[in-house]
Amino acid sequence: MSPEKKDIQVWRTNRPRDFLLNGKSVTVPDNWIFVPSGDPGLTRRLKHTTLCWQVVHKRKNRIEAIGLWCDGSVVEKVKADLEEERNNPVYLRKLEQARLARIAKQDAYVVEFRQAVVDFLNFAPVYEELAWDLADAVTDLSIPVGSGTVARTERIPLAQRAEAAVIAWMRHQTTAYDHMHIARVKGERRAVRRELAERSRALLEIYRAGGEPPENCPLKAALQ
Repeated sequence: MSPEKKDIQVWRTNRPRDFLLNGKSVTVPDNWIFVPSGDPGLTRRLKHTTLCWQVVHKRKNRIEAIGLWCDGSVVEKVKADLEEERNNPVYLRKLEQARLARIAKQDAYVVEFRQAVVDFLNFAPVYEELAWDLADAVTDLSIPVGSGTVARTERIPLAQRAEAAVIAWMRHQTTAYDHMHIARVKGERRAVRRELAERSRALLEIYRAGGEPPENCPLKAALQ
């Protein structure tokens, strides 16, 4: 381990104080205690201060950290120092300023994303009100922080996020997708979603062209 690195990744076993490190069994020192994940500030401070074992396990298709094992005396000191800092008025003011900044950033993104949805829809003027109603519905569902939707990712451009969010919303709100029995065959779910996306795009094209929507239009029904 390099001198700068103070956290070692270990894998959980069925014994509470025994772990796997590079395939070999290791046991936690007697004076160490477990600090569960949940306080990023404490975790960062401990990793910077002392040697830690970061306990991980595999959840679905990713590796997830569940906490740290560290020297108990160091943990107590770091916790006390953090508590003192967090009760300092200066820290509390910075915390409030950061919270307000996050709210402002989120509000701005809501406006930006909603407009991107309307731009993607590109409905004919006669259906402009419907476009904004749909944009509101998609934005309300997709935009909340922590929602985990495509609207929250920054890996793709905003226009693509808006398009993907609309298609996902229509799949769940205007089709029977949520109640379909889809065979557990590789690629089958993707094929179903692709077919439903084509139907959704065809429906959107009617509104873009200013045509007459089908009787009992599922889009209008979903928005009502």
